[in-house]
Amino acid sequence: MLVQLNITDFAIIESLSVNFLEGLNVLSGETGAGKSILINAVNLILGGKASPDLIRTGAEKATVEALFHLPKEPAFLQYFTEMGIAFDGEMLIKRVVAKSGTSRVWINGSLATLQMVSKLGPDLISISGQNEHQLLLRPDNHLFILDDFGDLAEERLMVNGVYRECCDLREKITKLRSHLKEEEGKRELIEFQIHEIDEARLTKGEDIELETERKKLANAEKLIDLAYKGYQTLYAKDESVLAVLSSLMKDLEQLVSLDPGLEGHKKQLEDAQLQLEDLALGLRDFFSGLKVDPKRLEEIDDRFHLIKKLKRKYGQSIEDILSLREVLSKEGDQIVSGKIELEGFEKRLGQREKDWLKMALELSEKRHNTAEIFEKKVEEELNKLGMAGTVFKIQFDPTDLERTSSKEDGLSTSISADGIDTLEFMISPNVGEDLRPLAKIASGGELSRIMLALKTMMAQSGSVETLIFDEIDAGIGGSIATVVGEKLKALSSYHQILCITHLPQIAAFGKTHFLVKKMVTKSRTKTHISLLEKEDRVNEIARLLGGKKISEKTLSHAREMLYG
Repeated sequence: MLVQLNITDFAIIESLSVNFLEGLNVLSGETGAGKSILINAVNLILGGKASPDLIRTGAEKATVEALFHLPKEPAFLQYFTEMGIAFDGEMLIKRVVAKSGTSRVWINGSLATLQMVSKLGPDLISISGQNEHQLLLRPDNHLFILDDFGDLAEERLMVNGVYRECCDLREKITKLRSHLKEEEGKRELIEFQIHEIDEARLTKGEDIELETERKKLANAEKLIDLAYKGYQTLYAKDESVLAVLSSLMKDLEQLVSLDPGLEGHKKQLEDAQLQLEDLALGLRDFFSGLKVDPKRLEEIDDRFHLIKKLKRKYGQSIEDILSLREVLSKEGDQIVSGKIELEGFEKRLGQREKDWLKMALELSEKRHNTAEIFEKKVEEELNKLGMAGTVFKIQFDPTDLERTSSKEDGLSTSISADGIDTLEFMISPNVGEDLRPLAKIASGGELSRIMLALKTMMAQSGSVETLIFDEIDAGIGGSIATVVGEKLKALSSYHQILCITHLPQIAAFGKTHFLVKKMVTKSRTKTHISLLEKEDRVNEIARLLGGKKISEKTLSHAREMLYG
């Protein structure tokens, strides 16, 4: 409930403070006195757009404060807990607009954001004015009105959640398909490169071994000749090195027999003989085993050139080539993984679209059932509001289900956020007339009564604490205005009502009555608001009845309206 509204330097309001009470609070006054400014101030508190134009001429800033008493319900408690703001049943929202165009907002003394107040605003106050009349004329909003009446909003949100999930999946699928299409050429190249590397069957160090073997085979004849000569020199010739050493050994043996101290030299010579014999035999084995093999040399050359070719393409060494092969394999695996992921997304999308259709069909059935009740209730309320004989229907688009189920490519192109239903309010306010769209035939007075009928129907289930009616009396008068006043009074049993009106029939039903006046003080226009009591209220009702000239008869009529 809105308890207090404080406004400073806002439009033509210099300073204003008003305390609202439970029940029906009526605000009246001359046209242009500033009643609409109060609505603009409330909109600002609820997160509305701020502008330097709102600041009173000569002031540096405009300030609006609103104090609310709120029930300690879970929704409110959760909100304040999530925001980290202290809450004990009262909430003070303060909005300051500076000349620079910047604005600041506080909740219970804590600096807050517009998103925070905008989130809570719909649960605090609902403003029904010309703007909401325009919303009522838009068929797009009729679905939400029906859902609110049938308590189907939560189910619609569930359908909407699956819709958003489907949209997210479709976006992922589109991006992944595009990516995989771009990667397709790359994938073919990767497969070719891996195949080329694998077919070569490279081993680490192979190029070094091949180079060594290639050099040996290319110089085989020379190697054999040199090794043979070395063997001959060391062993095979008559005067070979070993033959000479054998003769020398005989001389040393005689020396040792004469002088045992030379035994060490004899030992050295024996060692040299053994080493040279090993060398000679090694050379013999080398040239004996070495063959001139042009075919093997050709094989090595071919292999060597293959490795060289792969090095030019994939790396400076065999190790580099094998490392690249691992990288290419991982990239290929990622592409394969992407395809598997795509299949998973597509399968998930298909399932969620089926879930959406099932939920949407169930919701649609409930909407059709609710629509029948809704139509009767609206007609009953409009009958009470002086629109007897009015026929009200909700027209569903008969192609809704057809548009959803006839798609060859599934539901992807046809599912919508709020289900399969497209509907519009149809009305025939005059007996015998055809039903036509509400937007095309309803007058301002009829719209006001339809809006009030809807508010009355939803009053008990609605969660909004405060309802503001701005010009609910547009286009009505006489006995109908009295009925509207009665309805507003009945509605105030469930909600705090603030009603701006020009009709005495409505004003007379107010539990409290505020007068909004425009005054000129020291060459400046100011708006003033005051709570009317007893005779002051009688005078205001009389003014609404008879204009500026108020007769005793008019005053008597005003008293009768107020006190019976």
